[in-house]
Amino acid sequence: MTLKDKVIVITGASSGMGAATTKLAVEQGAKLVIGARNSDKLDALKQATSHPENVVTKVTDVYKLDQVETLVKTAVAEFGKLDIIYNNAGIMPQDTIAKSDPKSWQQMVDTNIIGVLNGIKASLPSMHKQGYGLIMATDSVAGHVLYPGSATYNGTKFAVRAIMEGLRQEEHNNGIKTGIISPGAVNTNLFDSVGNHDIEANFRKMAEDPNMALSPEDVAKAAIFMMNQPQTVDVNEIIVRPTGQSI
Repeated sequence: MTLKDKVIVITGASSGMGAATTKLAVEQGAKLVIGARNSDKLDALKQATSHPENVVTKVTDVYKLDQVETLVKTAVAEFGKLDIIYNNAGIMPQDTIAKSDPKSWQQMVDTNIIGVLNGIKASLPSMHKQGYGLIMATDSVAGHVLYPGSATYNGTKFAVRAIMEGLRQEEHNNGIKTGIISPGAVNTNLFDSVGNHDIEANFRKMAEDPNMALSPEDVAKAAIFMMNQPQTVDVNEIIVRPTGQSI
């Protein structure tokens, strides 16, 4: 299987796992519409792909449904269909509930949960009309296990897992597949959103050891594997950890 001529929308595409997945998908012949909030990074990523002519960029805040709908409509208008949407945008503030800033709770809900729901809502009309499609989301090992200092983030990722399983049950008879990619520690700029300086420093130190943190490309390969399955195969969850990670 290859992604040749598949039309893929990716949110949170300007860096990290989203950017790595974009590059790999373009190399396999896919046509991409990529969204993020930073237009300069999107444009730079487009030019860094092997076939920039197959990439369309659109500034997108995933919390705003109208912007996500525009992203999806752009894919259909430019390329005639929507094979896959990968809801990848996310943030990761870390701290105990007692010490954390309530503003960070809302930001996580808006991006990690509402952003995924908006991607689902925006893509279903086209996929219903086609009778097929794949809806993906970046989850996390934090959506499968709990650990202190991360309860709110864990909660958003458990929610994504529940939403995507509910979506699978609702839409499998419509030919629509679903899947989550749940990485362990990944060396990306997601660390910038941690907030707690001590926790962030520990993450960055850990990421210096390749046995303790995945690269964005490691996660992108898992995402591409999910995208490459035939219509008769629905890989619903992939958990990918660095070898040295204990949780």
